[in-house]
Amino acid sequence: MSFNERNSPVAAILLAGGLATAVSMGVRSTMGVYLDPITVDLGISTGAFGFAIAIQNLVWGLGQPIAGAVADRYGSARVLVAGGVFYIFGLAAAGAANTSAGISISLGVITGLGLAGLSFAVILASVGRLVDESRRATALATTTAFGSLGQFVLVPLTQSAIDAFGWRQSLMLGITLLALAMSSVWPLRSRSEQSAPSAAKGGGRAILRIAFGYRSYVLLLIGFFVCGFHVTFIGLHLPKYLEDAGQTSKIAALALATIGLFNIGGTMAIGWLGGRFKNTRLLALLYGIRAVAFAGMVVVPMSPEFALLSSAVIGVVWLSTVPLTSAIVLKQFGPDHAGILFGFVFLSHQIGAFIGSYGAGIYRDAYGSYSGYWWLAALLGVAGAILHLSIDEEPYHNLKNPPRPRELNTGLLAKIWNRRKAVGAVTSTIGVMALLGVWSYLRIDANNELAGQQAAVICALHLPFGPLG
Repeated sequence: MSFNERNSPVAAILLAGGLATAVSMGVRSTMGVYLDPITVDLGISTGAFGFAIAIQNLVWGLGQPIAGAVADRYGSARVLVAGGVFYIFGLAAAGAANTSAGISISLGVITGLGLAGLSFAVILASVGRLVDESRRATALATTTAFGSLGQFVLVPLTQSAIDAFGWRQSLMLGITLLALAMSSVWPLRSRSEQSAPSAAKGGGRAILRIAFGYRSYVLLLIGFFVCGFHVTFIGLHLPKYLEDAGQTSKIAALALATIGLFNIGGTMAIGWLGGRFKNTRLLALLYGIRAVAFAGMVVVPMSPEFALLSSAVIGVVWLSTVPLTSAIVLKQFGPDHAGILFGFVFLSHQIGAFIGSYGAGIYRDAYGSYSGYWWLAALLGVAGAILHLSIDEEPYHNLKNPPRPRELNTGLLAKIWNRRKAVGAVTSTIGVMALLGVWSYLRIDANNELAGQQAAVICALHLPFGPLG
């Protein structure tokens, strides 16, 4: 493969980053599918399995800044491959485990290390580093959207493999796909990675001192904490809330499927908007929409129609914050230390997710309702919107980018032709969403058990048992 002055071809970068994201997040999303077969076969409790996945998320979260720092210095591709090796070894060890301790070590510690290496922080940092700033927001959004697509495909496939071959043998599906993803990450290496380790000026410690002393970066961390709180609270507790409100388990599953379906379109759309408008303003808008939607869940009488409508709105703003937040970090500090800075941003997300997940359960146990927690989520949405209006997304030290040249007004047909790639991308995205939506909803109709468990097509980051869901 040929390299230009700095990058692999953009198509190769997106394909590599998208495949790695889809497989890593898709395999991660199948953990809930293994709950019943593992606990029944090994005779362990649900709590023991949940503890293993909680360890996985803890190791994953704490490992992301470290993996990002190593990627900044020695190259993203090397870290992604190393993460894939740990990931594969963790799944293989789980297939041989016979005790809760074995599951905790394999699916918990080892797989958590794999996720830290082969995960969003490293992948998005690499994509952002390799793609020109004018196309960065779209590239980050496209890569992010593949996470949901991976879950959409792998959750039902894994369930089918478990039914056909048993849970131990079904792990080979994830192992095979991870090996494929590992073999395809080489376009994510930069020119510097092909020759010698990067020695970016200042070093990781110096950039962290600067970043944590920079008000806008700290506010960005707090904002992503709010995002983690929101998505995990919704992803884990929305089905129970809808059932408390008198809706069926099928409607609960359809609501989550709707979130995931609209998440794909919302993330792609925000990538296009992020290249044309201030990212901080867009983030403020997204958090404001969340606040209104969350308040509506309490104020408006619940019905099947409103449950699905509100889920569609939530889906549009669900994962759209990820590419925008990542793009701002790249704007503020450039690509040299993107890995470690992304790592701390995603760690903040997981802390918020932990509180959103477990706090909601404690609140409902205490008060018998989620109403107060919905209002808390709405207030945090308002706070997040205000907070992002105070963030300066310009480069640190006020290094301004040159203005973009204006496009000539050459008529409607000429504008459509000039934007034919964008029109094609929008059309294909809508088509894929429609097909996936029909497929998902038909599966829910055909299988009630699926509706209660695996049919939730939500962001692959946010699933039961732990900080990301």
